[in-house]
Amino acid sequence: MKKFRLRKYQIIKKKNIFQRVYKEGRSFVSRYLVLYVFKSEKEAEKKVGFAAGKKLGNAVTRNRLKRLMRESYRRQSRLIKDGLLLLLVARKASVEIKEPVMEKSFVALLRKAKIIKNV
Repeated sequence: MKKFRLRKYQIIKKKNIFQRVYKEGRSFVSRYLVLYVFKSEKEAEKKVGFAAGKKLGNAVTRNRLKRLMRESYRRQSRLIKDGLLLLLVARKASVEIKEPVMEKSFVALLRKAKIIKNV
């Protein structure tokens, strides 16, 4: 079985794109995450960015949170509609949670944003 992983072209790295999604995208909030959704110019494009601010803790804590968000996205990415740029931002409450809770929160935000494909 081939393991699915995020490719470099699937992740938002450029600051100007990050800022555009943050400023112009619609936001959806849960207890643990904030999801920004912005419609991409390219129809088939689907990219995601991850952020954890310094207020959340040291580098180890922030990297752990980004890893949890990345894994949640990786597992659910097939359900998300194409043509979107997403930005996931961790909130203070997420510092203490485990992976299943993070994934459940992410799926709830996808439903709230109505960006899940009709299968």
